[in-house]
Amino acid sequence: MTVPPPVLTEPRTHGLGISLPSTDSYPKAQGTFPYAADLWAEGLLWAAVLRSPHPHARIVKIDTSAAAAMPGVRAVVTHEDVPGSAAHGRGIADRPVFASEIIRHHGEPIAAVAADHPDTARLAAAAIAVEYEVLEPVTDPEQAFAAEPLHPDGNLIRHIPLRFGDPEATGEVVVEGLYRIGRQDPAPIGAEAGLAVPRPDGGVEIYTASTDPHADRDQAAACFGLEPERVKVVVTGVPGSMGDREDAGIQLSLGLLALRTGHPVKLAATREESFLSHPHRHPTLLRYRHHADAEGKLVKVEAQILMDAGAYADSSSDALAAAVAFACGPYVVPHAFVEGWAVRTNNPPSGHVRGEGAMQVCAAYEGQMDKLAAKLGIDPAELRMRNVMATGDLLPTGQTVTCPAPVAELLRAVRDFPLPALPKDDPEEGWLLPGGPDGAGDPGAVRRGVGYGLGMVHMLGAEGADEVSTATVKVSGSVATVICAAVETGQGFTTLARQIVQEILGLEEVYVAPVDTDQPPSGPACHGRHTWVSGGAVERAARMVRTQLLQPLAAQFGMSTELLQITDGKITSYDGVLSTTVAEALDGKELWATAQCRPHPTEPLDDTGQGDAFVGMAFCAVRAVVDVDVELGSVRVVEMAVAQDVGRVLNPAQARARIEAGITQGVGAALTENLRTPGGQVRRPDLTGYALPTALDAPDIRIVKLVEERDVVAPFGAKAISAVPVVTSPAAIASAVRAATGRPVNRLPIRPQTAAVV
Repeated sequence: MTVPPPVLTEPRTHGLGISLPSTDSYPKAQGTFPYAADLWAEGLLWAAVLRSPHPHARIVKIDTSAAAAMPGVRAVVTHEDVPGSAAHGRGIADRPVFASEIIRHHGEPIAAVAADHPDTARLAAAAIAVEYEVLEPVTDPEQAFAAEPLHPDGNLIRHIPLRFGDPEATGEVVVEGLYRIGRQDPAPIGAEAGLAVPRPDGGVEIYTASTDPHADRDQAAACFGLEPERVKVVVTGVPGSMGDREDAGIQLSLGLLALRTGHPVKLAATREESFLSHPHRHPTLLRYRHHADAEGKLVKVEAQILMDAGAYADSSSDALAAAVAFACGPYVVPHAFVEGWAVRTNNPPSGHVRGEGAMQVCAAYEGQMDKLAAKLGIDPAELRMRNVMATGDLLPTGQTVTCPAPVAELLRAVRDFPLPALPKDDPEEGWLLPGGPDGAGDPGAVRRGVGYGLGMVHMLGAEGADEVSTATVKVSGSVATVICAAVETGQGFTTLARQIVQEILGLEEVYVAPVDTDQPPSGPACHGRHTWVSGGAVERAARMVRTQLLQPLAAQFGMSTELLQITDGKITSYDGVLSTTVAEALDGKELWATAQCRPHPTEPLDDTGQGDAFVGMAFCAVRAVVDVDVELGSVRVVEMAVAQDVGRVLNPAQARARIEAGITQGVGAALTENLRTPGGQVRRPDLTGYALPTALDAPDIRIVKLVEERDVVAPFGAKAISAVPVVTSPAAIASAVRAATGRPVNRLPIRPQTAAVV
């Protein structure tokens, strides 16, 4: 018997499942990629913004005469120069373009200047004389309930009382805890910038790193007193986005100045301005009481969650909904009673930052699981395993988990992964010890700890949000073009769009058009939306084009389009009778199709916190290994083992990069990142005072397992990847520090005095 030789095939170089590099990776690495800060226009003026030095004050008088009289100054605008709506905001328009009577947070904009040189603009802004009556700030969210209203809408933004099960239920074992989560800043690699250009029709074009250009356009048009079609937002390169790009304040100032002067106006914020202007993660106070039986099975969870929204509402309602809904974590809890509040204070505004709401409660409920394990004498991983959620279980909101929820599989994967070797007691290996070279006082004081974290996030919007995206796919010759207003923020959407079209149409050359508001809206770039809804829209449009392309050929040869395939620009039939190229089949014509993707609707939480509020969920398990110098309280994260529920891996390299980035951001939240605001005053708003983790702080990240159990309602079955590692890793690190020190560790970031054993 003769064995035929193996058929050698070339490895795939494009399509889904391939680590296709992004088209902008090389120019970004080389420093040639254009961002808003790089833009220029003929007749360009420069802008500067005057911001409040006080967290709370009454404005008695604003005198702009000295600034306006300075040589080179072309315009000075205040609240009196806003022709339309005086306030803006996502969800609730409660944030003034410029403060008029009351200052509500440190850094609030008061006026803006346009001048022919950036130094002139800054000097003119400093020359604006503002007379303040300084008021006592409300900085403790617990005091906000009884304090005088800081805003006409009051201090309470939202209250969610969740009721699930029997309030009289009790467990044999009860543990309680009080947890505090600090104010994490998105800290984008590039600060905010923009360029506004007046149009001949009296409108304006704004070039900026927007992540939701249509929402920004609508806010801008309302403030400018213009029809939306007379305002155009063009998306430039986005130099990092964790939610901070969702503040429209800078582009509103630019647009007003451009309309006033008739000249293009540009602003490139300093790092200090960046810290003062964009929203941060919600600082949160959490009180928990867990009930369990003697075997460690959860019986009831009681919690109080208080989120500090800062001066304005922003996305606080959404963050609170996530916090309350996921307050028990990916565990089966028969009875749950949670009170959640989001309140205004005179602290800097809080808003959307990756994993908002879910990250804060994860740190708390995992702290409670460690307490239960210690009290019952059960291994922490085993206690978690006895309670994990699975598909078909109920959230405390009453919603059934219909998507894949392989939490037990994820936990087993990280639990069983081999532990890293112990550090050597060798002076030459001192850099391995907490604190870096010469950082540890005594190697004998270093203790190793292992901890676990299980986390979950929701995908897409929630509580009735209309999640819809539109995409157009065009084919001409052997080139396909994708037109979709989904912004590339680093999450890899443009690469994914190319891969989708390559997969369906078999064309390697795919071009993704730049984004502006002349295109149909696609919504914000958060919660993994664009992988789902925008990717789904691209898929549907590409399939419609495929049908247009193949139907005439199929009819000509008397076969179904399903019997034809497109590979590497060639169309062939299953039997080899038909073989032609896409260009030949087009015969000079251009084919195109536009499609939408709209997932199934959700509903708001009711008065008892019940409702099917979420489209889908993603899960993650993390095992953290840390070394702690128990004398100095310094912590080194040695290794993070990660197992994640991803649905389907569409681009392996991008998936790994997103997980590693999320873990590193979580390390910052756990150990170093806390924007300090004593008395409402932002202290050290720079990258020296705000300690981001560096490459030396990043641990070894071991992606132990990616569970590809496809979500049948999601396009391609894929799930959001970026947020859930951020949510889970701080809890795992805190758990590991507890194991190493025996200390409660109930505050993030972990301070040296918390980790030190006195």
